[in-house]
Amino acid sequence: MAVSPPIEPMLAKIAEHVPQDGAFLFEPKWDGFRAIVFRGPDDVYIQSRDLRPLDRYFPDLHAVFLKQLPSGVVVDGEIVMPTAQGLDFGGLQMRLHPAASRVEKLAKATPAAFVAFDLLAIGRKSLLDAPQQERRLQLEKLFKKIRRPLHLTPMTRDPKLAVDWLQRFEGAGLDGVIAKPAGASYQPGKRAMFKIKHVRSADCVVAGFRWHKSGKDAVGSLLLGLYDDEGTLQHVGVTSAFTMVMRQQLVKEFAPLRKNAPRDHPWREWAGAAAESSRMPGGQSRWSAGKDLSWEPLRIERVCEVKYDHMEGDRFRHPPVFLRWRPDKQPRDCRYDQLEVTPAYELQKVFGA
Repeated sequence: MAVSPPIEPMLAKIAEHVPQDGAFLFEPKWDGFRAIVFRGPDDVYIQSRDLRPLDRYFPDLHAVFLKQLPSGVVVDGEIVMPTAQGLDFGGLQMRLHPAASRVEKLAKATPAAFVAFDLLAIGRKSLLDAPQQERRLQLEKLFKKIRRPLHLTPMTRDPKLAVDWLQRFEGAGLDGVIAKPAGASYQPGKRAMFKIKHVRSADCVVAGFRWHKSGKDAVGSLLLGLYDDEGTLQHVGVTSAFTMVMRQQLVKEFAPLRKNAPRDHPWREWAGAAAESSRMPGGQSRWSAGKDLSWEPLRIERVCEVKYDHMEGDRFRHPPVFLRWRPDKQPRDCRYDQLEVTPAYELQKVFGA
């Protein structure tokens, strides 16, 4: 095999806008598990972004790769879970289960798919030094004979169409647009591409916080909430991008808000409890890996504005970024109905773009 594992995937840096000048290949940004697939003479190895094996979690795809990919192929892409409502990232996470029997059951009930977007080797030839546009041509030739659940990601050189994709494809659960310099080689571990994502803001209730890992002299993260139509404050995520100076200042600012906070707090039954509700800010799961998720409730008085890209269900898909305090806003005004509603878009139309 011309390219052997492990190999770090090429990464992307954030850009605010779709580049309008220069030669780029534009592709949708898929919301799944990054994976590099190595097809050997007799077997397949599926490598994750952090260089770990994924084969045991996706036996359905392992079998498909063995059947459809020719020996010597190394392909970079994304494992996704298509549904009638779009991509289901939560369904992918369910696959990371320690019990093989559970994984097999999920693989049959909710099969995964793979979207290819780069080719690192074919036959005995490495393509790492080949230009992006050449690797794309080779990938297109390879996928002429390949069928679902393996897919070739759409590509355009037209920045106007890329902007259109950025708007339309979000409704199918996609995560933005990737811009790849047409003449660039594959650069493992380097941020040699650009990712363009939606930027939105929301006013959220600051309902509590977690201590910083350094100790109780600094705030680690803020627990955010939004009110639903029934007037219930729902936990929607956390924000934690602060300087150490601000973390220490927040301890002083929050001191008066901690007094008597648990008494009438809407999440008071969760404070210090090991409940199982997905709404619970301190709930353990297999994703938290035993981390200390204890938290300190605050009186419901503070509102902050955060920047986010999109929602997954009724929670922020990625941790939002703190922008500023909103002393002019009342907590009761922080509702779901302020959020932009993304029109649904049929996932199959993305594959056919």
